[in-house]
Amino acid sequence: MGIDLQKASFGKRIIAHIFDVLLVCVLAVGFITIISSSIGYDSYMEKYENDMKRYESQYNVKFDITEQEYNDFTEAERKNYETACTAFSEDTSVIKNYNMVTNLMLIMFTFGFLLSIIIIEFVIPLFFKNGQTIGKKIFGIGLMHIDGIKVSNVQLFARTVLGKFAIELMIPLYIIIMLSFSAVGIVGITILLILLITEFIFLASSDSNPLIHDKLSNTVAVDLASQKIFNTREEMIAHVKAIHAERASRSPY
Repeated sequence: MGIDLQKASFGKRIIAHIFDVLLVCVLAVGFITIISSSIGYDSYMEKYENDMKRYESQYNVKFDITEQEYNDFTEAERKNYETACTAFSEDTSVIKNYNMVTNLMLIMFTFGFLLSIIIIEFVIPLFFKNGQTIGKKIFGIGLMHIDGIKVSNVQLFARTVLGKFAIELMIPLYIIIMLSFSAVGIVGITILLILLITEFIFLASSDSNPLIHDKLSNTVAVDLASQKIFNTREEMIAHVKAIHAERASRSPY
């Protein structure tokens, strides 16, 4: 890098990030509520819950039980429970409603968080400049290219959508949703661990403490109070040359 890096402190970055995450979550809840009403999620969820109650009543069982409760069953109770589960899982109406519930849930969370993240992490920084979100603005943090050039809209969009939304949010969120429906097992947990380990490796491997979204966009969080950010590479090169020339003129040799 041709200039000194005045990176933002890790503590400030964490606090600003938490603040922005809270804003994203608040917006996402609003968007998810609106989307849920418009696509009829509640009606399919009600149908699925009614199907479950119908089978529980028919077989005199309760599907939502712990492993210990299952182990405490008598042989007859266990056989009845397994018969109920099989019948429930093979019912075409149940399958349809289950698929609709999971698919609509993914749609709700995907677009709810996509819209909220784009607003907080992309649209607002376009007005504040230097990649500043509300949290970064409060704590005097900005973004720039690793070479000291101001972050471009393309970089900011890639950082927001590919890094923060797709990789750091939606992949873990999809896995967690699928785990709640018992749709994925060890593979999903392995992917979550790989993402977490990757984040720690990136944090520890560089003085700028980047995360995945910074690596993807070649950006770094800096302290705007002390960091000079250049509009173009040519401007940065000219600045560095001027500094070198000034130092050379002061040298007695």
